[in-house]
Formats: sequence, C-alpha cells, structure tokens
Amino acid sequence: MNIEESNEVIQTPTPIDPKTQKFALFIANVANQKLAKDIVVQDVHNLSTITSYYVIVTGMNKRQVDAIVDDIVAKVKKEYGIKPMHRDGVETGTWEVLDFGDVIVHVFQPDDRERYRFEDLWNDAPIVDLHAAGFEDLEYSDRVQQVIDKAPKEEIKEA
Repeated sequence: MNIEESNEVIQTPTPIDPKTQKFALFIANVANQKLAKDIVVQDVHNLSTITSYYVIVTGMNKRQVDAIVDDIVAKVKKEYGIKPMHRDGVETGTWEVLDFGDVIVHVFQPDDRERYRFEDLWNDAPIVDLHAAGFEDLEYSDRVQQVIDKAPKEEIKEA
C-alpha cells in the first residue's frame, strides 16, 4: 500500500511556546500558595485541539475552591493583564473551571476530583515536574501520586 491509499494520520509533535508552560506554572504556583492539593500540570497540546495545558488542583471545601479561583483570576490579571475567557461552576463550588485559552484550570473539591479523575482522561499527556520547577511542600493523594509517577514527564522550558 502506498501512502496515498492509507487513511492513517501521522501526528508529529508540534513545538509549544515556552511562555505557555510558564503561564501554566504561574497559575499552579498561585494555587499552591493557597494551599491547593494534588496540583497537576498536564501538557495536552499534542492531544487536544482545545488547549495546551490543563492545571488541575484540589481545594478541600467550597471556601478554599473559591479562594483559589479568585486568587488565580486576580493574580493573572495583575501579572498578565488578562481575564479568563470563560468561568464556570461558581454556583456549586465543587468544580470550578477557568478558561484562559492556552491554559484551562480545573479546581475540584476532593469528592468531585475523585469521581471525575480528570487527569486520567489524558494519561498519555506529559506532566510537568513541579519539583523541578521549584515547587515545595506539595501534597498528593495516593491516587494522584500514582498518576504522576506513571505519566511521561515534561521538562521545564526556558521562556
């Protein structure tokens, strides 16, 4: 069979702007400062047409979820001069989403994080090594730690 007869799609990894990873890490750091747990930064740019990175974190209750989300919005606006294009989940506070285009943030309470296991949906996606990025005092549940341990790692890019 020659290549013209094949229906196979060959995907080659596309390079990503290092500034996008830096932005995702900035958001993860804001969440970490608000004592979020299970912080995961997944590079999905070769797997998704929607976004480049998911930042997935856990807040222990509605109050903490709201505080994490509000601080991310405020600090991104101050540092980058932008607001999320879309914000959802404010009413319930069990799962809030911030859409910044190249980075989408999911802030869950523990029950919804466990129920949806969002990071498992993209288990082929490289996970940014937050320890290598200088993060300290990170706390992970056993399940999320296993996901991190099994996932391919993404190097820190210089922006």
